[in-house]
Amino acid sequence: MDNAIRLIQADARRSADTHLLRYPLPAWADAADVQLYLKDETTHITGSLKHRLARSLFLYALCNGWIDENTTVIEASSGSTAVSEAYFAALLGLPFIAVMPASTSAAKIALIEAQGGRCHFVDEASQVYAEAERLAAETGGHYLDQFTNAERATDWRGNNNIAESIFEQMREEAHPVPEWIVVGAGTGGTSATIGRYIRYRRYPTQLCVVDPENSAFFPSYVQGRSDIVTGRSSRIEGIGRPRVEPSFLPGVVDRMVMVPDSASVAAAQHASAVLGRRVGPSTGTNLWGAFGLLAEMVEQGRSGSVVTLLADSGDRYADTYFCDDWLTSQGLDPGEFAGVLAEFERCGRWSCSSESVSGPSAVRNSHSAATMKKPM
Repeated sequence: MDNAIRLIQADARRSADTHLLRYPLPAWADAADVQLYLKDETTHITGSLKHRLARSLFLYALCNGWIDENTTVIEASSGSTAVSEAYFAALLGLPFIAVMPASTSAAKIALIEAQGGRCHFVDEASQVYAEAERLAAETGGHYLDQFTNAERATDWRGNNNIAESIFEQMREEAHPVPEWIVVGAGTGGTSATIGRYIRYRRYPTQLCVVDPENSAFFPSYVQGRSDIVTGRSSRIEGIGRPRVEPSFLPGVVDRMVMVPDSASVAAAQHASAVLGRRVGPSTGTNLWGAFGLLAEMVEQGRSGSVVTLLADSGDRYADTYFCDDWLTSQGLDPGEFAGVLAEFERCGRWSCSSESVSGPSAVRNSHSAATMKKPM
């Protein structure tokens, strides 16, 4: 175990922190004195935000005595989490199995297998949890269970977590303490870490969580219930869940925004053109929420900064979210929201009335709930 922890910590020390990029807003942003920043998580060795989670989950399991040199490591994931976990399993010389629906794309399977992982398929997405538990029992292995352990595996008080990194990198900016940090929720671990850290450090920053269609997180937040199940999978890779995962902590969230899936794709394609590089669909969801908050700040005459995440590269989605035929097959039409983005680019105005709701913690700031609407 000592050597395994050393290997993971050595890997972290060999890795520089991820970049904080200033998003190039049009000229009106200079006049309004607002800025937008992207925490670029694609620079991790496995290419996504989930590299942080995978490292934390492995350290958590090792220090709890759940993994040793003979353990088969198992996860319920068909995406970036499994890619990153397969990397760490290979680093420790351990077998790794990702449990995923049979409908998972060949591109995702190839990414996991390229890191040394093995893919195990189930017929329905809802079966991944029980099947991962069954495989762990059958092999004498360990089920990492990202959806339960994400919020507890990360040291939310600091130790170079993503929240501490954001605030440290913002120190020399014009508005070093962001008005808002915007993130999506897959496990809920990132929003839990950032929300707790904001409160622990007593920052006035507010946390906005953006959620795609078919996800249980937004209706759960609106209704104050943790038992909501949608019965449908999210169409936005990496975020949204059909049930409320244990790691999602609504009490640390100041506002939630439900983003239409076509709007997420539109924002990802728009940002890809602006940045000259492809960004993934969950980054589009993040940006849709961030653009709306910036427009709100401009309308209210408030200067300041907004930070969100560039979660993964859009190159992973060349044959899906950047393919017109695939989008049509999924009933997604990013052109429907092109006008909203064009108007935002032109003058900083936001003409889309996305569903949003504020939580009780939003009263921490006097301006926080002024224009928020609770869905009927």
